[in-house]
Amino acid sequence: MAARRLLLGAVAGSLATVIMSAVMFATKRLGLMGEMPPEKITAHLLDRAGWRRRGRRSQDFVSAMTHMGFGTAAGAAFAFVERGPQPPIPFLPGGVAFGAAVWWVSYHGWVPGLGIMPPPGRDRPGRPQAMLIAHLVFGAVLGGILQAVTSVEPAPSSGRARLARERLIEKL
Repeated sequence: MAARRLLLGAVAGSLATVIMSAVMFATKRLGLMGEMPPEKITAHLLDRAGWRRRGRRSQDFVSAMTHMGFGTAAGAAFAFVERGPQPPIPFLPGGVAFGAAVWWVSYHGWVPGLGIMPPPGRDRPGRPQAMLIAHLVFGAVLGGILQAVTSVEPAPSSGRARLARERLIEKL
C-alpha cells in the first residue's frame, strides 16, 4: 500500500510539474519571469559542480530534468505524508497548502540561502508572485489527482455495471 501511494504521488507530482511549467512559461511570455528559477538554480549547481563548458541546450535539458525530478519527489513525499484512505485534510486543499509550503521553503529558504537568487522581497517585480501562483497550481493539480485516484469506491452497483467497470480497469 505504501509503495502504491508513493508511486501515485510520484506520477501525480510529475503531471503537476508539467502543468506548473506551463504556467511558468505563460508568465515568462507575459514578461513577469525573466530567467526562470529552475534555470538559475541549475546554472548555479552546474557551476558549483565544475561543469562550466556546457551548451544552452544541455543546460536546458538538465534544468528540465531536475525540475521534473524535484516535482516527482515532492509528489511522492506529499502522498507519503498524506497516506491513508482519508487524509487529515482533503487532498485538494492539502495539495494547495503543500505547494505554498514548497514555494516558501524554496524561495525564502534554501534558494537565497545558497546565494542562487534573492528572497522574494528583493527579486525582480512579478517573479515571486508568478512563482507562487505556479506552486499553487502545482499543489492543486497534485492534490486533485490524488483525490481522484484514491477516492472511496462508489456504492455497489448492478452486476452489469460492475462487470463493465472491471473490464475497463483491466484494459488500463
